[in-house]
Amino acid sequence: MSYSRRTWMRILAGSAALPALPFDEAPAAKKSGMIVRAARPEDLEMPLEFFDNYLTPAEHFFVRTHTYAPNVDAAEWRLSIGGLVNQPVTLSLADVKQLPRVDLVGVIECAGNGRGLYRPPVPGLQWKYGAVANAKWTGVRLADVLKKAGVKNQATDVAFDGADVPLGTMPDFQRSILLKKALDPNTLLAFEMNGETLPAQHGFPLRLVVPGWASDSWTKWVTSITLLDHEADGFFMKTAYRHPGKPVRPGESVPPDQMFPVTSLGVKSVIGSPVDGAFVVSGKAVRIQGAAWSGDQSPVAGVDVSVDQGRTWKPAQVTSPRTQFGWRLWTYNWTPARDAYHVIMARARTAAGDVQPLVEEWNPSGYQWNVVQRAGISVGGSRLTPEVTAAVEPRPPAGYDASCMVCHGDDVVAQQHLTRAQWEREVDKMVRWGAKVPPDRRDTIINYLVRFFGSR
Repeated sequence: MSYSRRTWMRILAGSAALPALPFDEAPAAKKSGMIVRAARPEDLEMPLEFFDNYLTPAEHFFVRTHTYAPNVDAAEWRLSIGGLVNQPVTLSLADVKQLPRVDLVGVIECAGNGRGLYRPPVPGLQWKYGAVANAKWTGVRLADVLKKAGVKNQATDVAFDGADVPLGTMPDFQRSILLKKALDPNTLLAFEMNGETLPAQHGFPLRLVVPGWASDSWTKWVTSITLLDHEADGFFMKTAYRHPGKPVRPGESVPPDQMFPVTSLGVKSVIGSPVDGAFVVSGKAVRIQGAAWSGDQSPVAGVDVSVDQGRTWKPAQVTSPRTQFGWRLWTYNWTPARDAYHVIMARARTAAGDVQPLVEEWNPSGYQWNVVQRAGISVGGSRLTPEVTAAVEPRPPAGYDASCMVCHGDDVVAQQHLTRAQWEREVDKMVRWGAKVPPDRRDTIINYLVRFFGSR
C-alpha cells in the first residue's frame, strides 16, 4: 500500500496517523472521532473533547487489545474455577447471572495512558490522555463466584484467562490479582457496561472489574479462574506491566525481577478543553473543564486550576458526585483580561491529601503517567500557520512488510520514536514472538526504523 507525499509529511510532522490497511478500515470507522493508535489489533484512544461525559458512551470508550477480539457464543461459553479450591466448578452465563446483581461506577485506565508524553520516549502504544473511561459496570461480586468453589487457606493469588487467542508465538495474556483484592466486595465479574450488554471489544460476555487498579488487571472474555499460592507465571505478569516502584534515571533499563506488578492508579486530572494551542479573545469568558480520578486508596476530593503556569491556584467547581471509584467532572470559568500567552494547568487532590506531581518520574515501560497537564492558550493576537517543509518519504526496505507487518499495521510503528538500542530490543522481542526477520535483514530494518521513527 502506498501513501501520498502530503500524508507522509503529516505523519512525520506528528499531525496524522498512518491510514489503516483496507481490511482494517471498517472497525475504526465505527468509532466516530476516535484516535487510532493501532488498527489491528484495534487500539483506540478517546480525544480530549469527549472528557465531558460522566459516563463514557460506548462509541467514545477507549479500546486496548493485545489480540483480536474473540467471537464468543454466550450459549456455549463456560467459566471454570479451579486450582486451590475445595471443589472445581464450571458455570454458564445463566448460572453467573443468578448470583446477586451489583452496580458500580468506576474508572478504567490503561497502565500506559500517557506513555507518549514521557521523555525520553519509551516503546509501546503512544497513548496521550484518552486511554481511560468511566462507566457503570453491572455484574456479580467475584467473591460470590469464588464461594461456589470454596477457597483453600493456602491460596494467595487469583489468576484469570480469557477466550482471546495469542498472535503467532506471542504469550497468552494471563494476569493474576491478590486474593485480598479478589475478595473485595467492589471487585466484580461484569456482563453489562452503562446498562447495555458488554460489547465484544470490551469483554463480552464477562470481564473482570478491578476498581482503582489499572486495566491490565481487568481481564476480558474471562473463561477461567485459578486460585494460586503465588503470583501467576507468564510474560504478562513476570515481564510486562511492571513498575520499578521508585524514580529511575531517564533511559535506564530495569530487570523485570526488580520491578513490581502495576496495581493502583495515581491521582490524576485531564483538561478536556480548551486544548493546547487554542486561541481565545481577551475579555470573553472561557470555560475550562475536564475530569479527575484516583486509585483505590482515596477518592478525588477536589481540583485546583492555574492560568499563570502554576504561580497561583484556585479551586474548580466539581460538577459530578463523589464516588469511591468514578471520576469527577470539573469546571473553572476564567475571563482573560488582556492579550497574552497563558499556560493552563489542572491539579487533582484526594481526600487523603495526595496531589498530582508537577514533574514526571520516568520508568522504562511508560506506565502510570499522572503529571499535571499543561495547555498553552493564546489570548488575542493572530493565528500562526506553521510552514510546511519538504520531507523525505520513508521507503521500507525489501522484506519489511513480511517481517514486521504480519501482526500489526504501520500505525503502530509510526507512533514510536525510539533510540537505536530500543529499536533493537523491540525487533528482537518480535522475533521471539514469531516475526520472520532474516538475520541478514535485521540491521537494514533497524536502520530504517531509526532513520524515520527514531528518537525525537
